[in-house]
Amino acid sequence: MKHVCKPEGTIATPAATMNSNIGAMPTAASWPQPRRLAVGGLHRMAWREVGDARGEPWLLLHGGPGGACQPGMLRPFDLQRQRVIAPDQRGAGASRPRGRTLRNNTAALVADLERLRAQLGIERWSLLAGSWGTVVALAYALCYPRRVQRLVLRGAFALTRREIGGLLLPSVKRGQTLRAPAALWPVQQGVGVPVALVRLRQLLQKGTLGVASLRALRGWALRETDDALRGVRRSLRHAAPSSAHAIRRAWAGMRRQQRRALAQLQRPGVHRGDRAAWARYRVQAHYLLQRGFMRPGDLERAVASLALEHTPVDWVHGRFDAICSPANSVRWSAQGRAADGPVLLHTPPCGHLGGEPAMLAQLRACVRRCLS
Repeated sequence: MKHVCKPEGTIATPAATMNSNIGAMPTAASWPQPRRLAVGGLHRMAWREVGDARGEPWLLLHGGPGGACQPGMLRPFDLQRQRVIAPDQRGAGASRPRGRTLRNNTAALVADLERLRAQLGIERWSLLAGSWGTVVALAYALCYPRRVQRLVLRGAFALTRREIGGLLLPSVKRGQTLRAPAALWPVQQGVGVPVALVRLRQLLQKGTLGVASLRALRGWALRETDDALRGVRRSLRHAAPSSAHAIRRAWAGMRRQQRRALAQLQRPGVHRGDRAAWARYRVQAHYLLQRGFMRPGDLERAVASLALEHTPVDWVHGRFDAICSPANSVRWSAQGRAADGPVLLHTPPCGHLGGEPAMLAQLRACVRRCLS
């Protein structure tokens, strides 16, 4: 499997002229239009900058694979004093060509980030990453340790078969009433994770969206939402009265969206959002099939390297995360502490999502700690 590291580059090129965007958190309407950086072949990586151009620089890494940065992901930051660089990874979000998997691997993602840092003239930046983004953050830190000021890693993903299988394989134990009906999901009971991923990739790599591929991408989205909702539901049982109302309202909204998605599962034709979901799950199947293009032990080597460099790391993992096991962050934070690294572990009473009240409060405290 391809190794993620390439030789560390030289110091930055002159910084591009940046527009300061100081004030309230951008909404979907004010979220800036992306700029695009040519990163090799046909790939052009989209990126946005928000906040104070003279402020503390942060790199924001989205999950997925195949996801994208969104305005709500800026909520942990103080945009009057922090500078946030938010790229969409190759083939994802506003990057072009959308959904392209050729020359798309973790080593390329790491090289893209370093190229962007050099273009912006940033000597060192801190990283906030969630879910799959934690893999990219650790891979970047392993290759370019001197460019990383500190890390805040939410819901760390270990790329294990258990995590991937929990999302993709049918289960009779969870009572998944809102998931895609078994007859419509292309992965059948008893199939292993590699076979499931090959089947999904074959469906999603076709040049056109047919009935089977539409059901696959719509069903995949339903399954992701179902797992996210399980974490939110468990956090609601343990919520303080002051936050219970907000959690209950978010949970109810997600349930309504999921019911609508279930009703649209078998609707004929390609509808709004289908093509974006197609691109997302094409990239996701591609990466998961290759176990994130990470060699065995790479993530542990990254944790050890961070401790050796004495790079501060906040591991933030929801206690009720039903997508990425909290044991990931527990194990890696313990490894970092054992190597005398400046490591903190936070386990807020919430699920996987970055916008859940307890998670958001913890991320905000971690990201803004050095500003106080």
